[in-house]
Amino acid sequence: MNEYITYIDEKGITPLLLNKLVEETKSERNKRLLNYNRYKTEHSAVPILTRKPTEYAQGNEHVQRVDDKVNNTLNNSFDADIVDTKIGYMFGNPISYVLDKKAQTLAKLAEVIELFNLRNAIDDLDSESGKKTAICGYSARLLYIDTDGNERVTAIPPWETIILSETANVSDPKYAFRYYKVAELNDEGDKVEIEQLVFYDATTERLYTRIDTDSPFTLKNERKHLFDYCPLFGIMNNEELQGDADKVYKLIDAYDRTFSDASNEIEQWRLAYLVLRGMGMDEEDAKKISRTGIFELMGENDDIKYLTKEVNDQMIENHLDRLEENIMRLAKSVNFSDEAFSGNASGVAMKYKLMALANKCKTMERKFTTALRYQFKVLCSAWAKKGICSKDDYLKLWFGFKRNLPANLLEEAEIQEKLQGRVSERTRLSLFSEVDDVEAEVEAMIQDEEEFGNRSMPLTQNESQAFERE
Repeated sequence: MNEYITYIDEKGITPLLLNKLVEETKSERNKRLLNYNRYKTEHSAVPILTRKPTEYAQGNEHVQRVDDKVNNTLNNSFDADIVDTKIGYMFGNPISYVLDKKAQTLAKLAEVIELFNLRNAIDDLDSESGKKTAICGYSARLLYIDTDGNERVTAIPPWETIILSETANVSDPKYAFRYYKVAELNDEGDKVEIEQLVFYDATTERLYTRIDTDSPFTLKNERKHLFDYCPLFGIMNNEELQGDADKVYKLIDAYDRTFSDASNEIEQWRLAYLVLRGMGMDEEDAKKISRTGIFELMGENDDIKYLTKEVNDQMIENHLDRLEENIMRLAKSVNFSDEAFSGNASGVAMKYKLMALANKCKTMERKFTTALRYQFKVLCSAWAKKGICSKDDYLKLWFGFKRNLPANLLEEAEIQEKLQGRVSERTRLSLFSEVDDVEAEVEAMIQDEEEFGNRSMPLTQNESQAFERE
């Protein structure tokens, strides 16, 4: 969409351009909204939930089918499981924001970043942004200044955003739009739906409104946003902006249909025709049997049974198993009901089973890092005006992602002991799952050494023996 960037550079924003942007991006925005509604299991967004009973042709007026009366619509939310597994694995441990606190020039910036993260509940925001990124292909954030003069950040639904970038990277926007609808009351007190579009560039935000799609957008408000870059940006899931379940929705729908049809077959057993062999039944007998439930068989060859279809349950089971396997494999997720996760699997075996998920998370981690770096680039442009830092200090901030896995502390303790003295202390401690902040742990160890000295418990066997001899 670089042609729109060139147009805005040369001619600015026009009502005609805004209308074209809204129309051209409508299908993409609707797809993201559909993915999110399907994640929430909205009735209209899941195909199986809207399935109607199959209408079969009837034999004649005396023979009426009953098997078209059963219509189970059973939804299996594999897409939600795929997303939740990834988010729990990737964001179960919060992202760490690492800055060299010992550098005098960065001490003030470190304090401001810590306050910014606390004020904006950044752990929760990162997790929610990651969830929408995995569902929709990308999520969006908006930076702004609140009424107290504090820098804030909030999540924006991706189906409400249009981001224009010269590099086709939504994490590095030149212009961005937020398009959404609000309800207002007119002079008569009736609710009226208003379309709003906010345009963001490197200095300004402009609010446009219109009553309906046939009306042109009109400028309602304009103000400076106090940053030096576009404050509305995206967080990509991958280069293609695809959600984690985009490639397997058809497989999930096939699983839902098969599972629902199998349930229909089971339920239709109670609707089966009653077959009387060697005997007849008039209307009076039928009423009597419905009251008593007793049949009297007089002839030697008389028999009573239900007319039912033969169901190949093994074929159905194999089909469902293959569908589930393909869903998880192609979505690069993990089936925790797999026997490989039972018992006390070694760390290496666990990593092999999680390799596809880990590789997928690596891609998102790199995209997330790019977006976070842009976020602090925008923030540092505001903090530089307050004398807190320089505009380029965002390049000195690093982001640590730590996978959320069950920890084998005994195995980790043995690794820690074997690595001591062979790698740096920071590298060694970073491999221990119980240490979230390596720098804080190093400072705590130094403080313990200063406070307790030789009274502290030695960490290695050689040190322990020397301690005992003393």
